[in-house]
Amino acid sequence: MRTSSQSEVMSDLEQLWVITVEVWNTSFLGVSVGHGISAVLILLLGLSLRSAIASWIIASLRRLAKKTETLLDDAVVDALAGPLKLVPVIIALFFALNTLQAGAADNSLFIGDGENIIRTLITIAIFWALHNAVDPVMHLFKGLQNTLTPLMLDWLNKALKIIFIIVGVAAILELWGISVGPIIAGLGLFGVAVGLGAQDLFKNLIAGLLILTEKRFLPGDWIKVDGVVEGTVEEVNFRSTLVRRFDKGPVYVPNAKLADNAVINFSRMTHRRTYWIIGVRYDATVEQLQQIRDQVLDYVLTHPEYAHPPEVSTFMRVDKFSDSSIDFMLYCFTKTTNWGEWLRLKEDLAFKIKEIVEAAGTDFAFPSTSVYLEQGAEVFNPPGAKPE
Repeated sequence: MRTSSQSEVMSDLEQLWVITVEVWNTSFLGVSVGHGISAVLILLLGLSLRSAIASWIIASLRRLAKKTETLLDDAVVDALAGPLKLVPVIIALFFALNTLQAGAADNSLFIGDGENIIRTLITIAIFWALHNAVDPVMHLFKGLQNTLTPLMLDWLNKALKIIFIIVGVAAILELWGISVGPIIAGLGLFGVAVGLGAQDLFKNLIAGLLILTEKRFLPGDWIKVDGVVEGTVEEVNFRSTLVRRFDKGPVYVPNAKLADNAVINFSRMTHRRTYWIIGVRYDATVEQLQQIRDQVLDYVLTHPEYAHPPEVSTFMRVDKFSDSSIDFMLYCFTKTTNWGEWLRLKEDLAFKIKEIVEAAGTDFAFPSTSVYLEQGAEVFNPPGAKPE
């Protein structure tokens, strides 16, 4: 009896051991627990050493870049710092999946989805690096700024980054067996419907391209569009342009409004104009008018900060007889285009004109009304008023 019960216990223990071994060999997603734990440890080790390994790779590349005279390779290495941090992760994941494959019942784990995961991470690293490398590489085209303008180079920079993102996403979809062609065809049909409702978007995009090619303005220019905006251009984007008003308020103007309307670019002025109408009293004599005209004109023509003919037109002439004054027209240009300097010169000119008018023995006119009575007309005296 005792021998029979002992054999049954041994049989049960053997069965338990078989079950334990089977669980150990298959319970980790079809992989042995030992291989699974090893794979997890490898992956954790790679993640923990990611920063150290990436820093060592980047430091090595920087030492090589410093040996060259150009700064381009240094900028490229800095741009690749982010994508290079994926390298330790990819290596750790590769060995972790290899470990899982060694303990798997079949070899489909790594060859199938595991391999696609590795390929996906490599694709992300490559296109991430290309995306980041656009900025330093675009510095090579700085010599073309006079032809393309910095704004066009900025748009080209953005377009290249978008292209790398789109191509990278398409490459990842192809890796997972998702055909990009039908998606593009579907988007084409969808785009027709969207395009009908997004005409303003495409209109503003085309208007932005026209602004770039015509070089109407650049970031930093002071512009004015009547009825729309006046201020300093900060950014020209695909759909709108950011203009900062002088009260520091940002205005996002659709590009179409800047392309269809007349734009005054004050930053490209060669001179700044002063145009005044100066009225003096009707009792001023011809000699006084001539004295005022000659002295004001002499002040402008001899002032070193005013532009002189034939570079610009300069006038100081009796222009017309107004209702209450004899009007001079002063038309001249300063050499400076700076608003603050121009205001200072206008103030000095105003002071000088007042001195000249007072020295001539006359005065400025102001709106007034004179009533003349015909001879023999009766004057109406209100009740209680003293008769004249």
